[in-house]
Amino acid sequence: MTLRPPSFAQRSKELLVGRDVARLFVRTPHLRQAPRGDGRPVVVVTGFGGTDLSLTALRGYLGWLGHDARPAELGRIGQDVPGLVGRLIDRCASVRSETGESPALVGWSLGGTLSRETARRHPELVRRIVTFGTPVEGGPAYTALAWRYTDEQIERIHELIDTRYETPIEVPITALWSRNDGVVTPEACIDRRTPGVEHVEVTSTHLGMGVDPDVWSAIAERLTTTIDP
Repeated sequence: MTLRPPSFAQRSKELLVGRDVARLFVRTPHLRQAPRGDGRPVVVVTGFGGTDLSLTALRGYLGWLGHDARPAELGRIGQDVPGLVGRLIDRCASVRSETGESPALVGWSLGGTLSRETARRHPELVRRIVTFGTPVEGGPAYTALAWRYTDEQIERIHELIDTRYETPIEVPITALWSRNDGVVTPEACIDRRTPGVEHVEVTSTHLGMGVDPDVWSAIAERLTTTIDP
């Protein structure tokens, strides 16, 4: 399959973001029935251009369920992926030192990439990962931001990604993706190179994933799944 950045028609699906917000209120009774957490730490990581404020509602929901939901404290997410991964590693180490538990990482878009690379480098610091709208192939090459990169930069990014895959991710991963994603090409969110990844399809737009009730439900269910031997 040849992957490309989202077409104009695909990007236009982001106009449905208001539907995602409305569905959150309609599905509130269902969300209240999600399995309860046990107080273990969860670090929530936002996507490119965002700050912790963009996922305040999701953290609040996870906290209400009984999880120790915390912001990533990375500031506004930019393009310095290596630097951000280093800071997220430090954040996970700090949480583990404070609580005695390695946190789960919940990452939106680029935040999912940061979560994956943190776990790849330090699996002992991450309990499990849940990503949504995260490009696992091509980095920005198959996103609506591809135009910001030169062909040489894209080629270099492909090479870096191939190198990363030489070291497998050893913690459980759930990847949520949507055919209505107008920012990341949907097929680029499918991880065919990491064994055991659970893929879950939702119907949200990319921008609406942070408030989509199906995304919230899937995250809540995976965070309470027993994964320890």
